[in-house]
Amino acid sequence: MQLRVMAMALVSMLAAGTAGAQADQVRRGPLPAWATRSEPMTVPADPSGPVFIRRQDVEAHLDDQGQAQYLGYRVKILQSNALQIGNLALTWDPAAGPPIVHGITIIRDGQTIDVLKATSFEILRREDKLEQAKLDGTLTAMLRVPDLRVGDELEVEWTSFSKDPVMGTKASGLLVMAQSPAPGRYHLGLRWAAGHKPRVQMTPDLTAAVKAAENGLDWRFDNPAILTPPKDAPPRYQWMRIAEYSDFADWTSVSRHFAPLYLKASTLPATSPLKAEAVRIAAAHPAPLDRAAAALKMVQQDVRYIYVGLNGGNLTPATADETWQRRYGDCKGKTALLLALLREMGIEAEPVIVNSSGSDDGFDQRLPGPQLFDHVLVRAQIDGRAYWLDGTLPAVATPAARPLFPVQWVLPLTPKGNGLEQLPWRMAQTPDEITLFDLDARAGFDKPAGMTMTTIVRGVTGLQQQMQFSAITNGQLLEALRQNMVGDFWQAVDSATWRYDQKAQASVLTIKGTGTIDWENGTDGTKSLALPGGGFSPPERRSRGGDTRRDVPFYTKPEYDCYATTLRLPATTEARQWSTTPGFDQRLFGRNYYRAWEMRGGTIRMIRGSRIEQTEIDAAAAERDNARIPAFDNSKAYVTYSPKGKKADIGKGGNVPAPDEIDWTADNVPCTALPKGV
Repeated sequence: MQLRVMAMALVSMLAAGTAGAQADQVRRGPLPAWATRSEPMTVPADPSGPVFIRRQDVEAHLDDQGQAQYLGYRVKILQSNALQIGNLALTWDPAAGPPIVHGITIIRDGQTIDVLKATSFEILRREDKLEQAKLDGTLTAMLRVPDLRVGDELEVEWTSFSKDPVMGTKASGLLVMAQSPAPGRYHLGLRWAAGHKPRVQMTPDLTAAVKAAENGLDWRFDNPAILTPPKDAPPRYQWMRIAEYSDFADWTSVSRHFAPLYLKASTLPATSPLKAEAVRIAAAHPAPLDRAAAALKMVQQDVRYIYVGLNGGNLTPATADETWQRRYGDCKGKTALLLALLREMGIEAEPVIVNSSGSDDGFDQRLPGPQLFDHVLVRAQIDGRAYWLDGTLPAVATPAARPLFPVQWVLPLTPKGNGLEQLPWRMAQTPDEITLFDLDARAGFDKPAGMTMTTIVRGVTGLQQQMQFSAITNGQLLEALRQNMVGDFWQAVDSATWRYDQKAQASVLTIKGTGTIDWENGTDGTKSLALPGGGFSPPERRSRGGDTRRDVPFYTKPEYDCYATTLRLPATTEARQWSTTPGFDQRLFGRNYYRAWEMRGGTIRMIRGSRIEQTEIDAAAAERDNARIPAFDNSKAYVTYSPKGKKADIGKGGNVPAPDEIDWTADNVPCTALPKGV
């Protein structure tokens, strides 16, 4: 159990720090004058859990030098599984200056043991994120506290610094206290020198505890309660026990602060070789959108992605020429390169920062600060429409009407300044994933069936497949599928073909072989089969405890999947002998559950779709749908053969296409019914 998991952490401290001494060595030094040690809390007679936090102090300090962060804690070790907290790791950016360790001691039977007398930190010069294509130049100091025992108290104190020249004297960041901390005493603090008081905003659970101090604020807790966000609430309700601070007046000032960096980085000198590249692209592609697509492909394909955070480059983009010369760059460098090419071709474009992790719900309620964003891409205006271009994606990703990532709030970086912009959520029109099955049972119930399965995957997952499958040969792909798929369902995999459909922006994998169809035998010679992917599980109730705010909506993460299966019936059977479970078209909790059947030409076709049509519903709608759950048909998608059957009972005259009858990569596949009113 790591200490930062148990308690509090500082997040994204961005500003100038104090260097001094050697940047690649941990320093020893006294406690800063602004830092506060809380009085250790008495250990109770019957403590529970692996540790008891006698004190933990986390403080940020703002002054002319930028930001410093103090962390001090004294922990009583109660169980052997907590001894790993003696494995200490300090990580820092050499440009910001090394951390200062104020002390590491063990308190045992009333005696204080100075750990640093017997051991020292080991400095590791390593890029531990190279496998993620990240080159950030950070250093790590490791120390394993020797002879640490159950019953000991470990006390650790250090101050660290952070620096990015782009921020100058501007400060912004977060102080966070965990929602489920271990028992003990906790203290958050924010300090500032004269003239450096930031704007501060805090969640309600911190408001009641805040105490104003001279040039600072404090939050103190003894055995803080465990906080639980409302069940099934939107992500913005996860924001708890957080204090924000910022020197930025508004989001417009953030936009205005960073825009010059991209303007400078994307401005080409007269001798730049990129000018010739822009001329070449323009000559080959008369249409502006085709030119933008060609420029994007060049940036994606000819410049490999590597995150570069060296020498204060965390927020500063490399110039377009630097990135082109190196033939590698991060999102900032690739964006500058793409902006330069588009400008040379007369295409209006701007850099836009986004949060690619899908956690930007509620950003409009946050104080302005760049630490909320983790990615930058380009938005171009072409023929009266906005197109998003991401130079970090594989070269098959084209200009798109929306960013690939599930983004809600974006911040364009413009010289005049721009406010936050919301990209309203839109219900998906094409499935994220389609699975097509063609099961050929014409040889008979007791014979192996020919099987074809095609998966069509879009979005981030589709691009991940593109990167994975394009890196191996067809033979390697086939062998991998044989190793992983042959078993109870597939008896043999005979062939596998894969392609990335650039028009559909989808990864398409088709597998052919033979398999065993597991017919269920009934009385009087009946046989039944549950078609793969055709069933639904009943949704869970949406309810919360009686003391939970009723104005908090219920949330479902957007998704849209589709299964389409064609069963070619045994040749010895007749249409009148077949039946299926009913069709399905229900909407509960903002989700459409859809299933349709058709019998045609010796086949039974089934299509089944599940799509989120509302991401949030209120308590009243949830109660109405809770009452409907008992009537929800959660049966599997069964087809049944009865030798005594007299009339086919399949579907209601709908048209269900087979996998080989339509283009399933199109944007109008019949995987769900239209919402009411559409």
